[in-house]
Amino acid sequence: MKRIRIAGVLSFIIGAMAIVAGSQVLFFGKVAGYHVISWLPACNFAMGLVTVFVTTALIWKASRLALPAAVLTFLAHLAVMLTLLVGYRNVAARESLTAMSVRLIVWGIILSLLFLQRKKGRQP
Repeated sequence: MKRIRIAGVLSFIIGAMAIVAGSQVLFFGKVAGYHVISWLPACNFAMGLVTVFVTTALIWKASRLALPAAVLTFLAHLAVMLTLLVGYRNVAARESLTAMSVRLIVWGIILSLLFLQRKKGRQP
């Protein structure tokens, strides 16, 4: 159960960070010192909301849907990263790529914790 709690806390933190980052640009007009791709703040905000209110809740409850939700969340972040790397190769700011890399690493850790918990024979 300890692994699930750690995964839930990590999920909440990374989701809350995405909400803050996206909302600062979307709602408060924060201007970054680098080029921000127009759709990325909205994507960050939306992914943060889904992470905090869906994925984290499922993980915290040790739902049988926690692992599939975490996998889908990871894949969504991976899709955004690949889009930035392929479609916006010379446009995406280093800061955006770094933020997505951090999210992918954290989600890799979360998935590892959930897979270890599952291997142990308990949900998720």
